[in-house]
Amino acid sequence: MQQKLSDNDLITAILEGNTSAYAELVKRHQRYVFTLAMRYAKNREDAEEIAQDTFVKAYRALGTFKQSSKFSTWLFTITYTTAMTFLRKKRLLTDSINDEESGIQLENHISAYQANGIEQRSGYVYLNQAIEQLLPDDAAIITLFYKGEQSLEEIGQALKMEPNTVKVKLHRARTRLKEKLQFLLKDEVKELL
Repeated sequence: MQQKLSDNDLITAILEGNTSAYAELVKRHQRYVFTLAMRYAKNREDAEEIAQDTFVKAYRALGTFKQSSKFSTWLFTITYTTAMTFLRKKRLLTDSINDEESGIQLENHISAYQANGIEQRSGYVYLNQAIEQLLPDDAAIITLFYKGEQSLEEIGQALKMEPNTVKVKLHRARTRLKEKLQFLLKDEVKELL
């Protein structure tokens, strides 16, 4: 029965005391939140922690959700904020890496991917690798627009930006994504374009 209910119906039920309805809401959106968290965290353990924190925060703040927008947009805002806070705290605990080491890491990272053989032929794998190399804001906008199928207005609302600003940032993110793909694919990108 709960699967036929909309997100807003589930939220209403939760606010009226049916806390088990939250499990259905989490089930519907856990993949989306985890995917976004992975874009920022770059590793499964951190992404799982970010996703879990996101759902705890969302549950606590559910009473503040204005049902005039999509729940997924509101949830993205919480995911984004949680991820940025998590990464800021994590950065404070680790030493920064100088540019030379970063270049070596990136080179080793790409070499490891190239060694994976047949799986590397998939354009989807290359696309995900390129998105992972983008800055978090660029990766978020690309992910929301293409994978989350959010409109410019919804993305703007989630990121607290004007839709025209999102449009410009999306264009720039696409350009950077193309550069990353060209680097990863070298000659193969010419065939794709």
